[in-house]
Amino acid sequence: MTTNNRPLSPHLQVYRLPLPALLSITHRASGVFLAIGTLALVYWVLAIASGAEEFQGVQERFGSITGRGLLFLWTGALFYHLCNGVRHLFWDIGSGFEITTVYRSGWTVMVVAVALTLLSWLAAYAMRGGGA
Repeated sequence: MTTNNRPLSPHLQVYRLPLPALLSITHRASGVFLAIGTLALVYWVLAIASGAEEFQGVQERFGSITGRGLLFLWTGALFYHLCNGVRHLFWDIGSGFEITTVYRSGWTVMVVAVALTLLSWLAAYAMRGGGA
């Protein structure tokens, strides 16, 4: 047992990460998820090149509940990464570093990414006739 009365460093169970830190972590994670999703895209393109039977099998996998869920998450990651990338471009030119602007632009990124994801999926379902 030590007699040292120094304060303990806050742990994640005690310390709440600020929004910019969470967005930074999410930006990196979405980049990794997009790379994995790109492999799925390559798999789909290879299935097209392999013939109708192989393509049909891949379409069934991607059309399943799990497949659609992953595609939805991939779409969300794509729009989030895009919007946050635009935010970073503004930072690269030295604009938007005020703390209120950082938080406002962070919330804007999240709202726009969710809106674009939902709008793209609604448009896709509308174009295919709304069928499952």
